[in-house]
Amino acid sequence: MEGHAFYDEPGKDIVCAGVSAVTVGTVNAVEALTGLELEADMDHGLLHVKVPSLDSAERNEKVQLLLESMAVMLDSIQQSYGAYIAITTTSDK
Repeated sequence: MEGHAFYDEPGKDIVCAGVSAVTVGTVNAVEALTGLELEADMDHGLLHVKVPSLDSAERNEKVQLLLESMAVMLDSIQQSYGAYIAITTTSDK
């Protein structure tokens, strides 16, 4: 996640708030439900998350499901507010 949506003024921007809630909530859910400690850094509208190597297929499935869920939620926001959000997926593989 990077930047700000500029849908409204800071503090009233529902697009920014929605995206932040989805992304931060997903990071928290991955950590709480898998026991993993993610490398997450958030600064000035930029969120960078690194998932450590996974030691089991079950844990991998949980992480993938949660991340795919996040993508679906962000896609839903983009469908309604496409002028204010762009989604780009990258991988360090």
